Amino acid sequence: MANEPTAISPASLASLSTICYLPPWSRPHIIGIAGSSGSGKTSVASQIIKALNVPWTVILPFDNFYRPLSPAQREKAFANEYDFDAPEALDLDMLVNVLTNLRQGKKVEVPMYSFSEHNRTELSTTIYGANVIILEGIFTLYDPRILELLDLKVFVDTDLDICMARRLRRDIVHRGRELTGAMKQWFSFVKPNFERYVRPTMQQADVVVPRGLDNVVAIDMLIKHVQRTLVSKSRLHLEQLGQLVGIKGASTTFATKEDIESLETVRVLPQTPQVQAMHTILFNRATTRDDFVFYFERLMAILIESALDYVPYETKKVQTATGLDYIGLAATTEICAVSILRAGACFETSLRRILPAIAIGKVLIQSNSRTGEPFLHYLKLPSGIENKFILLVDAQATTGAAAIMAIRVLLDHGALPENICFVTYLADKRVAIRRILAAYPKVKVVVGKVEDQIRRRFIDTRYFGT
Repeated sequence: MANEPTAISPASLASLSTICYLPPWSRPHIIGIAGSSGSGKTSVASQIIKALNVPWTVILPFDNFYRPLSPAQREKAFANEYDFDAPEALDLDMLVNVLTNLRQGKKVEVPMYSFSEHNRTELSTTIYGANVIILEGIFTLYDPRILELLDLKVFVDTDLDICMARRLRRDIVHRGRELTGAMKQWFSFVKPNFERYVRPTMQQADVVVPRGLDNVVAIDMLIKHVQRTLVSKSRLHLEQLGQLVGIKGASTTFATKEDIESLETVRVLPQTPQVQAMHTILFNRATTRDDFVFYFERLMAILIESALDYVPYETKKVQTATGLDYIGLAATTEICAVSILRAGACFETSLRRILPAIAIGKVLIQSNSRTGEPFLHYLKLPSGIENKFILLVDAQATTGAAAIMAIRVLLDHGALPENICFVTYLADKRVAIRRILAAYPKVKVVVGKVEDQIRRRFIDTRYFGT
């Protein structure tokens, strides 16, 4: 290992910069389920979610997109004289915008609607990172713009007498309506609008499900379709991660002195005798946990201080205690950190010692033990990351997959790639570093030690003693 900060050559970086990493949620599979009110659309969607049993599938109800009502309209709604079953009652433009953003992998805020108050509330639901989205509502197949965004179109065809019975029970039990008012609304608006607007959309469906949830064969077919879709998306995701390593024209290793000195976006901690001695302590199986934590935090402080050199600075003049002017530097942006759990949490003590007021977010990305594919499980980011310099920390980068996905999450939430610095103690230079640079050549990388091959993660196990 050379005793100089190491980097990737510009020629290698140029070949890497044409690769773009797209996470599984960058193009989610969107299923639209339409049908009469009370036909069982929500039950069918819920059954699909239950059978899949994965946290990356969500239901997007059409009901959340009802337009806010004026006082006069609310008065009519409480008198059961407002038509909620006409297309004009829904904000279809907002729904199209939400679906378009979800299709692009962006975070969206979905409004919440109160049927007891007949108005949109101040609350909203955040959707981000979904692989499969199920849109359900009576007008799911009505708007041509929505049809273009759907991958699978389903119509639940249930006898209207059954639909009416279900609708009356829902309105009376769950929405506090009177029987007379619920019946009035059914015959005045629900049934006529179904015949006028909704039933014709059955022609747009790829799959028609008679009898709703009672049609076990059709439901099972839909579930198997979604499962095949997830398997296919997983295969493509893994292939893409593999392509980030086998890039044509990129150097296979970064070991020469010329490569090490040629670029400033990747730094490896100078391997001084003191640093090598601390590596020896950390790699020694006989080292006690107390000693491991002490020396690891010493090294992390050095790594964090090295990463802070990437923060943008500007000249600033201050007055000293003796009354003299001193011309120095000051950071031009706030600094925050995001920890890739759980190993990234090993950095948090050192981060707070160096930057006591730093805001630290967390992201949990775990890889499938069988395939190695990373999945996003939890996300909580500091506010305003689009205007901050971000230290993305993880104790160990074996394949680079978690770091790549975490960086994608930051970018999806407005962060600039040049304002992200990935900091890790131990990294595989032939896989992890190559993948990160291939996907995000503008991101900075600061590493304590690089190895040709890292077989397993062990830093967080030794640090936390579990």
